[in-house]
Parts: sequence; structure tokens; C-alpha cells
Amino acid sequence: MEDHEIHEEDHATVTENIHSLFETIKEFGQTNIDLVKLKAADRVTDIISSLVANLFVLLALVMFLVILNIGIALLLGELLGKNYYGFFVLAAFYLIVGLIFNSKKVKWFQTPIGDTLVKKMFK
Repeated sequence: MEDHEIHEEDHATVTENIHSLFETIKEFGQTNIDLVKLKAADRVTDIISSLVANLFVLLALVMFLVILNIGIALLLGELLGKNYYGFFVLAAFYLIVGLIFNSKKVKWFQTPIGDTLVKKMFK
């Protein structure tokens, strides 16, 4: 009878150890999931904050360029005799620049921007 009681105690201890092991594995898995979520949130936050900062710099640059272009258009217009001639010259210039950028957009913009975003996500 005594052997039977010891065997039942061993069985109970093994069952408790297996249950404890499964609980530890479950907690470990949850911790890993939480860690992945935190890393993803960190990357997303880094990307968004970088984009917002770059948008403010871009906005300042665009404002500078708009005011500069108005000044150049007025100067050209004065040199050509009519103010609106300067705006036509700048419009033609930007049309040519736009066509060149359009033909090179994948090489100059899409590929480098995509590569940068991928690097930021997997840093």
C-alpha cells in the first residue's frame, strides 16, 4: 500500500510540474508578444515622428521657394517688359523640370524612399 501512495504522490508532483511548466511557457509567450508589440510601436513612432519633422522642414522649404519664385518671376517680368512674362518663363521652366522628374521618379524618388522606410522598419 505504501508503494501505491508514493506512486500517487510522484504522479501528483509530475502533474504539478507539467502544469507549472505550461504556465511558464504561456507567460514567456505572452512576454514575447508584448515585446514584439513594443518594438513595433517604437518603429512606428520613430517613422511617424521622422515624417512629421520632415514635413515641417519641407513646408518651410516650400514657402521659401514660393516666395523666391515670385521674386524671380517679377524680376524676369521687369526685364522682359511685362510682369506676367516672368511668370510664363518660370511656368515653362517648371514644366520642363516636372517632365524630367516624372521620367526619373522611380530611380530618384520611389526606390530611395522605399529603401529608407524598409531600413527604418527593420533597424
